[in-house]
Amino acid sequence: MAKVAPEAVPQLQSQIDALTSEPNGAPGVVFVAVNKNGEQVFSHASGKVGAGQDEAITIDHVFWIASCTKMITGVACMQLVEQGKLSLDDADQVEKLAPELKAVQVYENGKLVPKKKRITLRMLLSHTAGFGYSFFDGRLNDWAGPLGLDEFSGSYHDLLSQPLVNQPGERWEYGINIDWAGQLVERVTGLKLNDYFQQHIFKPIGLTHITMFPTDEMKAQLAYMNARAPDGKLSLYVDGHLNRRPLYATSKEEIDATFHSGGAGAFARLPQYAQIISVLLNDGVHPGTGARILKKETVDQMFTNQIPEFPNFGRQGIDDPKPLLTNPLSDLYPDPHDVPQGWGLTFFLHLRDSAVHSEGTGWWAGLPNLFWWADRKRGLGGIIGSQILPFGKH
Repeated sequence: MAKVAPEAVPQLQSQIDALTSEPNGAPGVVFVAVNKNGEQVFSHASGKVGAGQDEAITIDHVFWIASCTKMITGVACMQLVEQGKLSLDDADQVEKLAPELKAVQVYENGKLVPKKKRITLRMLLSHTAGFGYSFFDGRLNDWAGPLGLDEFSGSYHDLLSQPLVNQPGERWEYGINIDWAGQLVERVTGLKLNDYFQQHIFKPIGLTHITMFPTDEMKAQLAYMNARAPDGKLSLYVDGHLNRRPLYATSKEEIDATFHSGGAGAFARLPQYAQIISVLLNDGVHPGTGARILKKETVDQMFTNQIPEFPNFGRQGIDDPKPLLTNPLSDLYPDPHDVPQGWGLTFFLHLRDSAVHSEGTGWWAGLPNLFWWADRKRGLGGIIGSQILPFGKH
């Protein structure tokens, strides 16, 4: 059973404290590690709730976890695959549930052209369906023109009106694919995605402080969103929060009218998110409640490389058409270039053992610089979180 040696705890704490104590360092950081028994083997909160704030950040503060939501949507989809309600490779089913995915076209060279292949759930979960993000791909901003495009507006239009930027199956590109997967969950179950999460994932695990629509208690514990200027200086994010609409939607009507983003919608206390990681480490069973969330073979499938034909997908680089949201990235993960890269069902996969990660370890990130990992071989995982934009190079 994975444990942290007592003598290593002060060193880990000091490394995290260094991130928040240096000039223009991260305002506040929370780090939580769990083992496959669901035990919190290490946790530490360092710094303040926001740039220039006096209040200390704590383990119980609430973070917008952004794209760390994607793994939860993957769990939801795979529950429904187990039940036979969704299929990974049935394009007919996808087009019946979401006729928009039958009609969608590809934006190529300034015009829309028909797609050559049909879209499947596996493509959506592996980011090969052809969708992008406007903050990573300037073609979407060209398509939107002066109207603009904002994936964090809470608007159905901003998410579901987008064209493809690649032909389905022809390359990996990070984008709104998993927001569409969340729509398939909603349409096949008749539940809003947040309600599905609560009923079929969070409640069985005993999670009370993770949701797309924070309670008043959670909003009172919300960490500030911060912005780093090109000169490195930090300040509070100019609009208060990037994902604002869910923070103000309180009535059922407001919540139902807000897009439930399977790609980036959740807010959480990080120890609670870590309990979902413990389910993956423990082959689909929550070690605390004993609730089986997924079958072991389903978890195995999620941790199987879906795109062996793209062994360098993370090295193709990411642009910064919206530099307030992201820095340009030459590599998604700085590993040796002779090491092939893998992608499971919603997350990056390490395909070889290293000093840091075992072969088969899954991980992914959230836009305000959060990172989670699950090393099933070692039985150890966790999440480290900040709330700093733009993404990368912090």
